[in-house]
Amino acid sequence: MNRLRATVAEVRAALEAEGFTLEELPNQPGILRVLDGPRSVSDTWGHWAGDFYIQQASTAVAVGLLDPQPGERVLDLCAAPGGKTTHIAEAMQGEGEIVAVEVNDGRIRALLGNIYRLGITNIAVAEGDGRTLPTEAQFDRVLADVPCSAQGTWRKKAGHLPPRHRNFIKQTTRAQESLLRRAIELTRPGGVILYVTCTFDPAENEAVVSRVLADPPRPIDIEPIELAIPHVRGVTEYDGQSFDPRLDGAVRLYPHHLDSGGLFICRIRRLEAGDGEASGGEAVSAAGTGVAAGWSAPPEADPAIVSRALDVLESHYGVDPTRFEGLHWFERGDALWVHGFEEWPIDNWSPGRHWRLITLGLRAADLGGDGPPRPTNDLLQYLDSAITRNRLELDAQQWCDLFDGREVRIDDIERGHVALAFDGHVAGWGFVRDHRLQHHIPRGRSQWLRNVVAGRAGTEG
Repeated sequence: MNRLRATVAEVRAALEAEGFTLEELPNQPGILRVLDGPRSVSDTWGHWAGDFYIQQASTAVAVGLLDPQPGERVLDLCAAPGGKTTHIAEAMQGEGEIVAVEVNDGRIRALLGNIYRLGITNIAVAEGDGRTLPTEAQFDRVLADVPCSAQGTWRKKAGHLPPRHRNFIKQTTRAQESLLRRAIELTRPGGVILYVTCTFDPAENEAVVSRVLADPPRPIDIEPIELAIPHVRGVTEYDGQSFDPRLDGAVRLYPHHLDSGGLFICRIRRLEAGDGEASGGEAVSAAGTGVAAGWSAPPEADPAIVSRALDVLESHYGVDPTRFEGLHWFERGDALWVHGFEEWPIDNWSPGRHWRLITLGLRAADLGGDGPPRPTNDLLQYLDSAITRNRLELDAQQWCDLFDGREVRIDDIERGHVALAFDGHVAGWGFVRDHRLQHHIPRGRSQWLRNVVAGRAGTEG
């Protein structure tokens, strides 16, 4: 559940009203399993609105073991498509700074889609290879959910995985080791690294961690994991190989444990000064507060532009400006962004071809053109109930007509921008011209929303 937007009880009640049968998973708070339903749970309004994220039950275990706290600085080194990244934000109650790194452009688009859908303002997305990420700034916690052979997804993929060339495992384990080493370098003394794969092969799990543990000097230690759900311990011997005995503290989840996928998880602590590591400047505090080496305040947007954007939101959409208290504004190109970062590492990262900033928080307004800033679909959906003017509620038939290109007349509004809503929630923006409504929701998202609306209409008979 994305408890930044809705409670477990609210989501459960809404889905059960649509005909879904759900159950809570023992010892996994905030997780519901879908047992049955009239259609895919992805084609529901709650999913469209970002009230929840769909993933395997085993995958949801990882963030609880990373244990991110409000106000901390957290790095997700291989972030797409964003399930764990957004789960981290939810666990941090939207407070603190999360940097999500992804190397693949196509996967970045999926990551951004999930961040925007769930309405999360404290995530910065950077494109780059985690193995070469700058080390000028350190984080309280680093998630290294590394690429792997994905044996744990066999069942989900009907027993079929892509063919692998003969050097696949060798190249993969090299990348995994490099990512883990960089994750350690990016973690402050006293901080936590969580190494995760969705595969079973010890060559990609225990063997990788064992080699990194043997690196001199490597001021780290494994923290044994205790779980209240079915699991087995990490292996210390396999196929004639012996691994560091501390790997008994890692855990393995097999498909039969949670009726889900497979996962390997190892929690590593970078030691404090005095436990084998010299202090290297002012460290990030355990609560993630205070100015730390490599961190600085992000640049603020032009106050005049921010004032114009807030004026549009207040005068045209009825949004109380105090809704943005505690948030900051960032201007980039022809867009205005709203975010929750008090400090970021970007200004202090070495420039080069290895990384680039993609987004900071939510894209809030378009600044192109001669008119005032225009709020984006994502911002309007994020504000939702805070929008009290020029809010147009459409029924299911009107939405379907709109998406199918049929005329939808709006007699009480002659011309202007409107926030379009369904079932009491804002979905995006539209424009009324000569009493005829046009929607401005991107094509891919509009097709998804059409499925949601049609499914809901079918449920209502």
